[in-house]
Amino acid sequence: RLRPGATRPDDVVHYMVKEGLIDEKEAILRVEPKQIEFLLHKSIDPKSGKKALARGLPASPGAATGQVVFVPKEAEEWKASGKKVILVRPETTPEDIAGMVAAEGIITSRGGMTSHAAIVARGIGKPAIVGCEALHIDLDKELFKVGEIIVKKGDLITLDGLAGDIYVGEVNFIEPKIGGEVDVILNWADKYRKLGIWANANDEKD
Repeated sequence: RLRPGATRPDDVVHYMVKEGLIDEKEAILRVEPKQIEFLLHKSIDPKSGKKALARGLPASPGAATGQVVFVPKEAEEWKASGKKVILVRPETTPEDIAGMVAAEGIITSRGGMTSHAAIVARGIGKPAIVGCEALHIDLDKELFKVGEIIVKKGDLITLDGLAGDIYVGEVNFIEPKIGGEVDVILNWADKYRKLGIWANANDEKD
């Protein structure tokens, strides 16, 4: 029995605690860390009404808009000139890291949830879609096709790393908001935890 409109995991377990169905510790264990992480990223506004061009695997959450580039080096150069880019590749390799960091988001036509693109994107906090087989990428002509639709280098696209959807053009975002039930659950976690984290550091720059 759920409160009307209670759909998010944090909302549901908070309601269950208030109703006395479970205690705070059980509520914490029922919410996966990944579910909370999703709330920290931008998402596509469902009211935008735009139809997705293609769908792949949602490898890393978040949403981003940028101009299409196919070469990692160009992603770096365009980023340096103030442009926002989406890096589109058949797949990525360790040599592509700098371009991936420069891009707002990453899309590949091959690979799975444990592919190089997926793992690196999650590690650096970039939205990513992998294994989008509907994308037929032509690196020589610097374009990709989905059916009869052609998207060229420099064209604007949007990706939704939570749903795995790709859109032509710009789509309205919903900015992340932390509060309400999320705050309550995080406070419960602080109440019962035995280990605290002061900072996350992945490299010497951090």
